[in-house]
Amino acid sequence: MSEGTHEFSYHLDKQFFINMESTDIHDADLNVALTVTLKHDLYRLDFKVTGNVTLLCDRCLDDLIFPIDATYTISVKFGDDYSETDDLLVIPYSNPSLNVSYMIYDTASLAIPLKHVHPAGKCNRAMSALLRKHRAVKEDEDTELAEQLMDEMEAMDSEPDNNNDSMPD
Repeated sequence: MSEGTHEFSYHLDKQFFINMESTDIHDADLNVALTVTLKHDLYRLDFKVTGNVTLLCDRCLDDLIFPIDATYTISVKFGDDYSETDDLLVIPYSNPSLNVSYMIYDTASLAIPLKHVHPAGKCNRAMSALLRKHRAVKEDEDTELAEQLMDEMEAMDSEPDNNNDSMPD
């Protein structure tokens, strides 16, 4: 690659995330703009990922379209051995190639929050009603059940061991 700036663009769809063995992203329509700037012996990679991914809502299990707008920058250079820090990747002279698909995947995945839920009032109403029905447990019922379980466990601990599995001395 010659010194200067080089532009690359990619389109990511469902198949990309299947290949990356992603279980959270069920569909995608993402555009990736990668700018590689080579100056002396240092490559600067600037990723810009934009578009939408389809996730499952944690509350109602319906599709949730989530917008992605993320960037990632890393510098890369060649060296004797592989090493990596937050902002510098050194790849060995003996293996002078770099697969950027993992960087793209991480950039998109890290832009997704841990909790995938529709905005208030947008979940599937039937599923939300079922969830409310099954979660409707009074606080003192939970406490009573926990105390009952603890009593049963203590009773099991205080019972003598009636198994004759031990060997006589």
